[in-house]
Amino acid sequence: MLTREFLLKADCKTAFGDIEASLLWTCEQRAASLAATLACRPDRGPVWIFGYGSLMWNPVFEAEEIAAATLHGWHRAFCLRLTVGRGTAQQPGRMLALKEGGSTSGLAYRLPDTHLQEELELLWKREMITGCYLPSWRELTLDDGRRVTALVFIMDPRHPHYEADSCSHTIAPLIARASGPLGTNAQYLFSLEQELNRRGMEDAALVDLARQVRELQIGHHRMQG
Repeated sequence: MLTREFLLKADCKTAFGDIEASLLWTCEQRAASLAATLACRPDRGPVWIFGYGSLMWNPVFEAEEIAAATLHGWHRAFCLRLTVGRGTAQQPGRMLALKEGGSTSGLAYRLPDTHLQEELELLWKREMITGCYLPSWRELTLDDGRRVTALVFIMDPRHPHYEADSCSHTIAPLIARASGPLGTNAQYLFSLEQELNRRGMEDAALVDLARQVRELQIGHHRMQG
């Protein structure tokens, strides 16, 4: 399980698995990315983070407020080739990102102003190890009707690990098999499915993908048995 303590101590070169040297960002690159993102901050109001994957069930940062939220114009897609964390270069899985079109239900976290920099540095260490996302400011609609501007991690299609084909028939076998130092790829998917279900948020494509992965795993166990 990815914990706050693990992230604080983690050596990015080794803690998540064997990352290609050419992809690994330095501390300086992460700091520059964070500074550039904050420089684009559209207002001086509270900083919100949009969680649509593991940030929903395992945020690890401190938040002063958590609210259900919807991001319009972007949808979940397992379009990032996963070679560390819950996959390996030999048996890659797929990690979640956002692609244009549709909408996404998730959670909005309002970060504390008092130690904003510390929380964001931890978030960048978690999400931007290889710079695969484009941290962007986007408007969210909270479940109480408020509109807030939040940081959203969107897939960078220029990244070497971007995969255009995120069709369930393509990715289900990959997710069913992949695992790494942080656990199995399938457990990531099932945890998200469970959290969305717990919160009454619908994502039909994700539910269908989870069903396919379960069927593949059952079939594999039967063959082994």
